[in-house]
Parts: sequence; C-alpha cells; structure tokens
Amino acid sequence: MPAPRFIDIEYCQTDDVLFPTAMAWSLENGQMKTVVIAPADDWLPEDGDLGDFDLHYLEEQGVPLLELVHELHQDLPDQTVYADGLDPDEILVDLIFSAMNQEPPFEIAPITELTVGLSSDVLEDRRRELLFEDSLEPQLPENGVYALLRMAQEEGLFEED
Repeated sequence: MPAPRFIDIEYCQTDDVLFPTAMAWSLENGQMKTVVIAPADDWLPEDGDLGDFDLHYLEEQGVPLLELVHELHQDLPDQTVYADGLDPDEILVDLIFSAMNQEPPFEIAPITELTVGLSSDVLEDRRRELLFEDSLEPQLPENGVYALLRMAQEEGLFEED
C-alpha cells in the first residue's frame, strides 16, 4: 500500500472573505512541502480588512497561484489526500483551482476514512497531544501535516522498509 498523503491549509476568514493563506502537504516518501499563498485579487475584501492577517506579507512572500497549482498537479495527481477534517479544506482547495480555471488533481477525504475504527474525537485528541508533546503551533499547516503523518505511522499505515 502506498503511503497516504496529507494536507492542511491555513486560511483567512472574516465576515466578508474566506481564502487560503498557507498550505502544507506530504509526498509519497513522507517528506512535506509548505507554502505561503499569494491571494487572488478577487479573494480580497473591498475595504482591505483581513483581521489579523498581513496582506503585504502574503503578497510579498506568497507563492503565485499558478506555481502552486503546478506543484500540486506534480505532487498529488490522482491521489486521495487526507485532511484533519477541522477546516474547510475542500472549499479552500476549490478556491485555489477555480481561480486558475482548473479542477483539483486529487480528492480530499477526512482522516477518519483512513483510520477506520478511530473516532474523530479520538483522532483530534491525539493530534493535539502530538502537537503539545513537540511544542508545535497548531495554526501552522506544516505542523498539522506532521501530526497527521505521525498518527498514520502509529496506526501502521506506512510500509516498513
């Protein structure tokens, strides 16, 4: 069985907008990639109010959507990619790809479909425990993917070398 792939997306949400700001995903070898995402102009509110998010940082440090879409096509073609199920990941992925007039090359499923027999509450408790044990910020998408990778490893979902 190939190693499962995981994704986590950080996002900005206000009364007026919802859009992705950073993303991490795992590769077949268990490594991960992470990017800050430059927002599409039509994602931004007219008043420019993004709450706690720094628009200048996103625009300066963010990866353009065209590059992000290209990377995701290369890294996750025809895959089922698992998410923690806590965020609107599917909506956020659709926003990214629809901004480029494309369909995502992968499907998103909650980790509960992969770890049959473990409830979402048990999985969330273990995810939080892993983040706490390693003093990791839960808001960073790479930490979310790290926790999902660790949980999958604990469940024996990776082939042994």
